[in-house]
Amino acid sequence: MSMANRAGNGWHRFSAGLFGWACLGLVITLLASAISADYLDADNKKFIFLIGALGAWRYGNAAMHYCRAMFFLHLVFPRLRRKVELMGDAALPSHMYMVVTSFRIPCDTTFKVYQSVFRECQRLSVPVTVIASIVEKADERLIKDVLLRETRAGSNVRLIIVRARGTGKRDGLAHAFRALSRTMPPDDAVVGVVDGDTLMLPGCVEKAVKFFALYPNVGGITTNEFCEVEGDRFIKEWHRMRFVQRHINMCSMALSQRVLTMTGRLSFFRASVMIRPEFIQDVEADFLDHWRLGRFQFLTGDDKSSWFSLMRRGWDTFYVPDSLTLTIEHPPDSNFFRATRQLMRRWYGNSLRQNFRATRELGLRRLGLFTTYVLYDQRVSMWTCLLGLTVSLCAAMFYSPEFLLVYLFWIATTRTIVTGLFVFSGHRVHPLYPLMLYYNQVVGSVMKIYAMFHMDQQSWTRQKTTLSSSFRNFDKMLNRLSSKTVMFSAVSVFFGVVALLLDLTQFAN
Repeated sequence: MSMANRAGNGWHRFSAGLFGWACLGLVITLLASAISADYLDADNKKFIFLIGALGAWRYGNAAMHYCRAMFFLHLVFPRLRRKVELMGDAALPSHMYMVVTSFRIPCDTTFKVYQSVFRECQRLSVPVTVIASIVEKADERLIKDVLLRETRAGSNVRLIIVRARGTGKRDGLAHAFRALSRTMPPDDAVVGVVDGDTLMLPGCVEKAVKFFALYPNVGGITTNEFCEVEGDRFIKEWHRMRFVQRHINMCSMALSQRVLTMTGRLSFFRASVMIRPEFIQDVEADFLDHWRLGRFQFLTGDDKSSWFSLMRRGWDTFYVPDSLTLTIEHPPDSNFFRATRQLMRRWYGNSLRQNFRATRELGLRRLGLFTTYVLYDQRVSMWTCLLGLTVSLCAAMFYSPEFLLVYLFWIATTRTIVTGLFVFSGHRVHPLYPLMLYYNQVVGSVMKIYAMFHMDQQSWTRQKTTLSSSFRNFDKMLNRLSSKTVMFSAVSVFFGVVALLLDLTQFAN
């Protein structure tokens, strides 16, 4: 691309962004002018910023995570980085392994991914073994061609091809981990697990793996992700905003060395942990014992299984914000609403399955006070995030439509402030983020509530496979009926609380 084209694209993005922010400011101004002046008067009891105990708790939680994240990102981590760099190459493992899983990934993406892997391997001053877990024969030929193109004679890079059955990512990972164990890796070896749609950016491996030398009790490290999305503007910006939120949450949890997931896109593990049969079993055939649904296997969420396996065996987890990857996202549907609902249903289902098991089996002593609080708060937030909208709609319906305008003004203002704070995370922000933050709050909460009462329902968005059930037809029907009944009961209690808060019982007479 020529310099003129780059300058033109840069000016177009700047002008479009400026126009978007101007429109957002205009919307806030119009909403402010449409509501009563009492709600903007700090001396009036109706002042909008007197949000009450529940609002103070929710916004206090968000502020706490943000402050922890910024403290880690801008103060704690730079000091840790300087310590690691002083260690030099002595902090590197004696051998590096890269496990890459590819299944139903477009050929051009597979080419770019393995090209980035082999290039990154050659930057390391230690021997590297790449284990490619694949299904199709065509992928094997492509990967070998990329190896020949990207590695020089006498290179320290070795390739092992593992053919999986195509029955899911978990099986592919388990085959690769067993192939890894057969190589008998040194005790200090480190394994990077790379998804088939993730490009490794220069220096990401070395920047991450050196922290294993600094933290002997860290068993897993995950990395910072950016994304390149196929689709329209809305789905692109929605994905990018998700990665900003992920980055902030990861930084907050890294302060306690309790990162809550070993992201499947790119994470690193100690080889001595990964070759253990119990770790492989946890990834290959993880399951949940549910009080109502019985025992069922996890189809998705291998990153949650690897995290749980580490935590159960006493290992800590960490996040390296300057180890960067680029994920090539292929939305499961061309329609924004269908695609985002499918993705949220999978993500939130995985998180909730891990949540209930972690609090039950790991407990406060292993998780720590802050992590335990965060996990329990995940179960509550799906309800509290819907409370404001529900109360404002009911108040507008039974009392005055102005309550809805006040709520919309509050949402537009607060989400714009949150988007502005995202700037300090190092990720780019967009004028669509306030709208998408609220979309995630409402639709995400609905999907979480549904997932919480249907934990046994799982499917891959790319592989189009679902979890087969061993239950008989009667048991399956009973499970579906009980799920709907319990969910309906919980939603009824929620609306009952809303009615009490607004004293709507007076309208029933």
